[in-house]
Amino acid sequence: MEHSKQYARQMALPEIGSLGQQKILNAKVLVIGAGGLGCPVLQILAASGVGTLGIVDGDVVDETNLHRQLLYTTDDCGTKKVVAAANAIRKINSDVKVNVYPEFISESNIATIVKDYEILVDCTDTIATRYLINDISVHLGKPMIYASIHKFEGQISVFNYQNGPTYRCLFPEKNSQEIPNCVTTGVLGVLPNTLGMLQATEVMKIILGIGEVLSGKLLIYNALNMSFNELEFSKNEEQIRIGTKKGTELESSEKQNHEVNKEAFLDFCSNENYTIIDLREVHETPKLKHKNIINISFLEIEKHINQFQKDQPIILFCQSGIRSKKALKFFLEKGFTNIAHLQKGIQKVQLEVI
Repeated sequence: MEHSKQYARQMALPEIGSLGQQKILNAKVLVIGAGGLGCPVLQILAASGVGTLGIVDGDVVDETNLHRQLLYTTDDCGTKKVVAAANAIRKINSDVKVNVYPEFISESNIATIVKDYEILVDCTDTIATRYLINDISVHLGKPMIYASIHKFEGQISVFNYQNGPTYRCLFPEKNSQEIPNCVTTGVLGVLPNTLGMLQATEVMKIILGIGEVLSGKLLIYNALNMSFNELEFSKNEEQIRIGTKKGTELESSEKQNHEVNKEAFLDFCSNENYTIIDLREVHETPKLKHKNIINISFLEIEKHINQFQKDQPIILFCQSGIRSKKALKFFLEKGFTNIAHLQKGIQKVQLEVI
């Protein structure tokens, strides 16, 4: 363990020790949302030595974020949050492998993104997204650490832990409007950091298998009077069936949908976890100069297919989408599972080539 001195104080705890620290280093945690909740979660987990952290967020750092999102500085304004967060984490702890996903979580990407992680941390601020995270985590059997904030109050729970209650058990889905967010209602800057710290605590307990996890319990925190209240809730088998069914459909529909639109394509071009294959001939324009784009002529693709792993994230594109669609079919027939192509081709993507 190269940096054992960094973890010496937590390894001194008999509940952790060197074996526990190795569990932390082996852990793979996905943090969905790199805002007020996500920043403290990422800081704490990185400093603690969590070996692999995934960060999902399609937003950029804004000056209005800085009073509560302490992972960022004024120099980060205008930068993708996942990029700024990854840079900050590498300064905190070089042991940590950081995977970035510069996109918002959605029905079309959630199954692919979460599949390689053991624990999902919900740091989002929309109810619809929480249902998505819950449903895929129920289907895949992954715990979901939830928190939300409003003005001076926050709440936290752990769902889907060891076959425990789910988000839908506590909040059955209703046809209601979204709750207000901090943009419209405001938020005390320290509040998301308090809740994020509690989320990180639950992650560490799950990784180490110690303590009592907040499963079947909702912890409610009021910052104004410094009070904590705890509510217990039970499994609702009907709601679990609904979540499981929807989670299964999410995974199934994503596997069948192997097309990406131009917005997602541009995000993938900036994501080093994805290999982008340009199937066009050398004379075709526009040229893209992202580091993860490689050029293999459509006519030569069969000769090169063995250089890729069958579960490797790959996006194909050509000029109009015709060649990439044919290549996609070829890759699928060869057993590739994490592949898509740019619908309608690069000619429909309006961008400045640098």
